[in-house]
Amino acid sequence: MAIKLRGRPLYRLMKVVSGLSFCMYGFDAGVVGGMLLHKPFQDAMGNPTGVWIYPMIVASYDLAAFVTSIVIASFTMKIGRRGTIIMGNTVAVFGAVLQASSYSVAQMIVGRLLTGFAIGSISSAVPIYLSECGSKAHDRGPANCINAMFLMGGVPIAYWIDYGFVHWYAQASWRIPVILQCCFAIPAGLTMFFLPDTPRWYYARNKIEKGDAALSQLYDEEVDSAAVQNTKRSIMAAIEIELEANTGIPWSQFLTLGIVDTTKIKVVRRLVICFCLPLLGEWMGISLLAYFAPVILSGIGTSAGTVSVISGVLCTCMFLGTVPLYWTIEKFGRRSTMLYSAMVSSVLYVVFIVLVAVGGKGAQWASVVMLFLIVPVLSYGWQANKFLYGSEVAPLEYRHLGGAFFSSGEWLMVFITVFASPIGLDTCGWPFWFFILAGNVCAVVFVWLFCPETAGKTLEQVDYLFIGKGFAGLQRDRGPVVSEFDEKLDHVPVEVQSNI
Repeated sequence: MAIKLRGRPLYRLMKVVSGLSFCMYGFDAGVVGGMLLHKPFQDAMGNPTGVWIYPMIVASYDLAAFVTSIVIASFTMKIGRRGTIIMGNTVAVFGAVLQASSYSVAQMIVGRLLTGFAIGSISSAVPIYLSECGSKAHDRGPANCINAMFLMGGVPIAYWIDYGFVHWYAQASWRIPVILQCCFAIPAGLTMFFLPDTPRWYYARNKIEKGDAALSQLYDEEVDSAAVQNTKRSIMAAIEIELEANTGIPWSQFLTLGIVDTTKIKVVRRLVICFCLPLLGEWMGISLLAYFAPVILSGIGTSAGTVSVISGVLCTCMFLGTVPLYWTIEKFGRRSTMLYSAMVSSVLYVVFIVLVAVGGKGAQWASVVMLFLIVPVLSYGWQANKFLYGSEVAPLEYRHLGGAFFSSGEWLMVFITVFASPIGLDTCGWPFWFFILAGNVCAVVFVWLFCPETAGKTLEQVDYLFIGKGFAGLQRDRGPVVSEFDEKLDHVPVEVQSNI
């Protein structure tokens, strides 16, 4: 039984369902971090004293998401974007129940591992699902911006719920917030069950009739309409191009980070971008601030209640930073937004490090102000853009691998920063922040050298951005690919079949 919605109402529902999945992702990132210092939670965990135990409780979720991102690459092309999202939300419910019923560190970690599996699946599939279902090239940017708003909105929701419950000293005070993530996973998973998969996935799997039906539903046009047939031709053209260029992936060239790439449409380079971009985005410190804001702010010499309020406001700023991008993403583009925000955040981190190193009451409060500047800059420039760009840059045949590379890069660095950062801050003090600064500087260099602009292009036209003669084989402008693509398109019949 399928939902009868068509056209823009259908795509809006897809955005809401995808957003609920990502809101759970953000909620789970924030909810446990806000309970780490809560006495009933510590009692339930047996009041562990090892410096690594609480970081491992938090980071086990990220480690599972990283491993999942690699494992699911072997079968997500078979079950589709939709099937992967349904699977992720289903497993998330079991993980939430296990966490909320925990009475030991071991059980809590197992629950976190299950939830990490769920989030690894969701984070690799949702951006691709939204991008491939957009009926217009300019749909992808705003849709992924809304998704990022849901993601970053989940973090302050979790923190403010935690803030309300930490004044209640009972076991339910931390178990109720943890189980609330089911309020996102259950409706998202159930609704997704009645939605179609993406037309591009149907065509890539040679399910032509279902692809036609999905396109017709998304365009709210008959199957034989010009809009549906033109889009079908462009997808089939991209499939044919990728089949012609497909001579296998030279995996050894990944060691060069894709600078050496002998594939015609630069598959290696594009998968490297899918891996490195989210890795750099997390290295810039956004997850560190989301998970451990109370711990970082506890050094300013004020009460625990004040620290909790400041942490909640800081996480709210993470959400607010993503909002303006909805109106500017197509105007300013992906490349420029990521590049200039990374430059600004690098400068802000330098000032922050100086203030923390100087110390003293005034400098400490000034460093807090710098965090309130850094957070919205990173949210605006990277939170939506990295998901959007990763879903756009991978070729159709390897888009499931692109999603897996993207998710594994993100969760690998989240695990490193979330597990190592509390230990690093405890043992190294303020010099640890140079590690985060290095991530911001590397992000500037990487985007400048390797990331062409994808705004204004269909997903099929993005292939031609990677056969130019610029550095690393990139074209960074927005114009010349269209005519070449259309010339190829004219020679591709609608009934081309795919053997992918």
